[in-house]
Amino acid sequence: MFKSGQVTLAGVAVRASRRVRAGECFHVVVPPEPSSDLVAQEIPLDILHEDDQLIVVDKPAGLVVHPGRGHPDGTLCNALLDRMSGLPGHPERPGIVHRLDKGTSGVMVVARTQQALDHLAAQFSAHSVDRRYLALVWGFVKGEAGTVDQPLGRHPRDRVRFTVVQSGKRAVTHWSVRGRARFKVASGMGHMTLVECRLETGRTHQVRIHMSHLGHPLVGDPVYERPLYKPRSHLPPPLREVVESLDHQLLHACLLGFVHPVDDERIERERPVPADYQGVLDAVGITVP
Repeated sequence: MFKSGQVTLAGVAVRASRRVRAGECFHVVVPPEPSSDLVAQEIPLDILHEDDQLIVVDKPAGLVVHPGRGHPDGTLCNALLDRMSGLPGHPERPGIVHRLDKGTSGVMVVARTQQALDHLAAQFSAHSVDRRYLALVWGFVKGEAGTVDQPLGRHPRDRVRFTVVQSGKRAVTHWSVRGRARFKVASGMGHMTLVECRLETGRTHQVRIHMSHLGHPLVGDPVYERPLYKPRSHLPPPLREVVESLDHQLLHACLLGFVHPVDDERIERERPVPADYQGVLDAVGITVP
């Protein structure tokens, strides 16, 4: 409201940083709440599996899962409503059992019936769903595999971020190295490591925070990469151009496995990393096994 000039003093718009003095009277125009009614929108989707109980999609980076602050439409939910009706669950996020961050790509499952929603939610709660991610991180990750068991909660000073806090919810990430890259930089040698992360729990930003906690933030992460790590300016020109063109973290949900809610069949779907992710892997010479 400050930025749009809706807070004024004597008819003049004021900044949020302005110190308030006793006796001043500010005029504030509160805009109406945006409509929360979901509308169907024709948005292309890559369908990996579909039946009368559920649908599995490959969500692209940049697509928000459901409407929220700053994203009233143009989401995965809007796209799904264009394909089907009567999705169960919360009216503002129908069918959604789990989420991927806006900047994270990869495999997601959405429930089409209440039975599927309940069954899938129980599997996620029991940690029996196989969720694997490919994360490209800065630095040389020591060791070939390990586990991060650190609780996560909101950052005490930045409400947009989450962080490791002992009062947070338990979060467990099992990781293993899938590839390494070594390249010249102005100060010597630089490194990137491709890590596969298997989630035992599914907290907000879990992989991103846990890898940053290890000292290896994800390449391109707009929230957790800086100011913890600022290697971009030291990269050789071809690699620097590829990395600086990124507007999201290089995190891809490469595999999702679960039990079908009706026939108990094991459903497992995999997808390779998208083109921009592959472009960085090619630039540093990492081949996904």
